[in-house]
Amino acid sequence: MIVRVMGEGQFEIDEEVAKGLGEIDEQAEQALEAGDQARLSELLRRMGDAVRTNGARLPDADLSPSEAIIPPDDLTLDEARELFEGEGLIPDLPAA
Repeated sequence: MIVRVMGEGQFEIDEEVAKGLGEIDEQAEQALEAGDQARLSELLRRMGDAVRTNGARLPDADLSPSEAIIPPDDLTLDEARELFEGEGLIPDLPAA
């Protein structure tokens, strides 16, 4: 799966990392629903850290489409509401 960390570039991550991001994404949706800016920021930071730590950075010239986007951790609640419409930041993984 290819994930874009906004402002940094794209990373390729494996299925295990994607599953972990999906779990954090669900928590981020809950923080958004609760209006908890601090918790949302913390979860977005964790998502970005997980991708940077466990993913392989793709070259800037690589034009592969991103399957998910991790916004910056200073994203406001209003901005997050726009991004989270639908299925969240991390789409459901296809069944194996």
